[in-house]
Amino acid sequence: MNFQKKIDELKIKLPEAKPPVGSYVATKITGNLLFISGQISIADSGDLIKGKVGKELTTQDGYEAAKRCGLSIVAQAKVACDGDLSKIKSCVKLTGFVNSTEDFIEQPKVINGASDLIAAIFGDAGMHTRAAVSTNSLPLGVSVEVDAIFELN
Repeated sequence: MNFQKKIDELKIKLPEAKPPVGSYVATKITGNLLFISGQISIADSGDLIKGKVGKELTTQDGYEAAKRCGLSIVAQAKVACDGDLSKIKSCVKLTGFVNSTEDFIEQPKVINGASDLIAAIFGDAGMHTRAAVSTNSLPLGVSVEVDAIFELN
């Protein structure tokens, strides 16, 4: 499957792959695995998507924030693959963190935003294992962070 063609068909605009802001790398390839550091929720405007899901944000708002994280993951993967997404064999795992209230229980529905996006772009190769975890805080007050592991050809 031509993943770039699928991105074009879906009229998806990938954001710029942001460089890391700490003492780590955005991506790392070891063997045939591509690890992508946590991508935080950043709106198309470049503004951070902040707030607690279950308080300032609804589950649907969180879903959209997670989708933005998914877009950043694909952008990072594209850079790591020297612009050639055909180097990706499959998405192995996503781990999603939701900045949510203590009583919020719909973390899986929020992280579906990233999962659905990855599956839409990569098809069967995008089907992955996953964890969806609640947390009381995320960097810079963002609402969602997602990291990923891909298998390369």
